[in-house]
Amino acid sequence: MNRTPELDTKPVVGITHGDINSISYEIIVKTFIDNRIFELLTPVIYGSSKVASYHRKTINVSDFTFNLIKRADTANPKRANIVNINDQEVKIDLGKSTPLAGELALLSLETAIEDLKKNYLDVLVTAPINKKNIQSKDFHFPGHTEYLANKFGVTDYLMLMVSNSLRIGVITGHIPLREVINELSEELILRKIKILNQSLLKDFGIQSPRIAILGLNPHAGDEGLLGKEEAQIIKPAIDKANEMGIRAFGPFPADGFFGSSTFTQFDGILAMYHDQGMLPFKTLSFESGVNFTAGLPIIRTSPAHGTAYEIAGKDIASPNSFRAAVYLACDIFHNRREYELLTANPLKAVKQETEH
Repeated sequence: MNRTPELDTKPVVGITHGDINSISYEIIVKTFIDNRIFELLTPVIYGSSKVASYHRKTINVSDFTFNLIKRADTANPKRANIVNINDQEVKIDLGKSTPLAGELALLSLETAIEDLKKNYLDVLVTAPINKKNIQSKDFHFPGHTEYLANKFGVTDYLMLMVSNSLRIGVITGHIPLREVINELSEELILRKIKILNQSLLKDFGIQSPRIAILGLNPHAGDEGLLGKEEAQIIKPAIDKANEMGIRAFGPFPADGFFGSSTFTQFDGILAMYHDQGMLPFKTLSFESGVNFTAGLPIIRTSPAHGTAYEIAGKDIASPNSFRAAVYLACDIFHNRREYELLTANPLKAVKQETEH
């Protein structure tokens, strides 16, 4: 299937079904039950029509069906399409982690990635997985982020949490807290700053972005009293970024930075470790938050929440975060197209700048 480069191209969105015992199918159905969304995108779910039918009944939706297709390049642009990754009967155990759920989550992911590489899809949205039951000889990673980076041969990437008011990246991702200090280095921090800066330019269309860097220690080290990492590795990385023309600031004490709303003055934020970034983000943006992997050659987003086993099948799961992930993937698709056209034609970029 030929994908044209025009800016008004409607993206084909590949969607992995995640854990079949979770809320994944509920939030997928609730997202695509409104037909107006098909004016913006064409969804292709990689899953099981039988599993989808089961979940549709648990949430009491009667006026919605998936369009069953064999290949993504035959998708109906006005329907929610589904590619069967498995034709066998599937035992569903709502709210439970099972080996079968892990196997089917991985199969969905593998099939979608094959179609991404064939150029059948424009973007990928991943529904939540259980990071334990998906582990196998083919998946030995802490999560989607690391798996996709490996699949696409990328060593420099950034887990970026996105909402309307926040973009927070984490310099050290899914690693134990005790390993954070050994992992941190001036070089690593600088690489993550560069990835975030490039993503803000290319994926979010922000000219001359402002990036805030958080400190590692309480009060950002308090001038060395509570730790020396700020002075020895974080500040030098910020200085080097500024020498490269990147507008990076900090290091800021994390508590005051969010408590005083200083975060609203920046286009992107880098936290030193997972929970330092996730706690404020999920506190402020849990319902609409999106996980985006910056630095990949492909576009991948996912909802900020997990499998939510405790409410699976109860028809109370909110689709807001998943819907936001779908919309963000499409926005980034269009932003990248525009960025590529403008960088290929700098005179057009200058003209647009003068017009504004």
